[in-house]
Amino acid sequence: MRLFNAGARPGRGQTETDAVLTLPNVITILRFLGVPLFMWLVLGPREYGWAVVVLAVMGSTDWVDGYIARRLGQTSTLGRVLDPAADRLALLAVALTLVLAGVVQWWYLAALLVPDVALGIASLFYFHSHPDLPVSKVGKVRTALLLVGTPLLVLSKLALPGASLYSAVAWSLLVLGLLGHWVAAMDYFRAIVVKGRPIRKGRRGDGGREAGR
Repeated sequence: MRLFNAGARPGRGQTETDAVLTLPNVITILRFLGVPLFMWLVLGPREYGWAVVVLAVMGSTDWVDGYIARRLGQTSTLGRVLDPAADRLALLAVALTLVLAGVVQWWYLAALLVPDVALGIASLFYFHSHPDLPVSKVGKVRTALLLVGTPLLVLSKLALPGASLYSAVAWSLLVLGLLGHWVAAMDYFRAIVVKGRPIRKGRRGDGGREAGR
C-alpha cells in the first residue's frame, strides 16, 4: 500500500487509489482532531461561542475533503471508509459531550449509538471487519442535518437575541437527523445482510471442506 498519491484531475472513469496519506485523508483526520478541542471548550471553560466555531469548521471540512478527493483524483479506498467513520465517531463524541454538559439528555446519545452498535455487530458477524458499503443518500442527508443542528443547539445556549428560535430550529433539524439516522441504519443493515450472507455461507463451506480433508 502506497503512502502518497498526487493524482491528476480525474476523468469520469476514475478508479480509487490505495494511497494512505492523501490530502483529503489528512483533512478528514484534522477534522476529527477538532473533537477533543470541542470537548475541552464545552466541558472546561464553557466557551460555547468558540465551540460553535469549531463545529462550523468541522462541518465545512466534511464537504471539502470529498470535493478535493474528486477534483484532484485522490479518491482512495481508505478515505471511503475513513470519512464516514470519522463523521460517526465525531457525532457520537459531540453528543456525549453535550450530555455531560447538560445540553441534551441521554436519550439523544442512545438514539445515535444504538443503530451504530447494531451495525457494528452485524458487520463483525458477516465480514469480521468493515462491510465496505457506499454511503447512502439518506445517510448524507442525516449527517448534514446533524452537523447543522448541533452547532445551532450550542449557539442557543449563549445569551443572544433569538436564542429560543435557535433552539427550536436546532431541535427540528436534530429530530429529522435522528429519524434519518435510523432509516439509514435499516438500509445499511439490509445491505450488510444481502452482501454478507453469501460470504458467510462460503466461509462455512470452506470450513467443512477443510474438516473433511
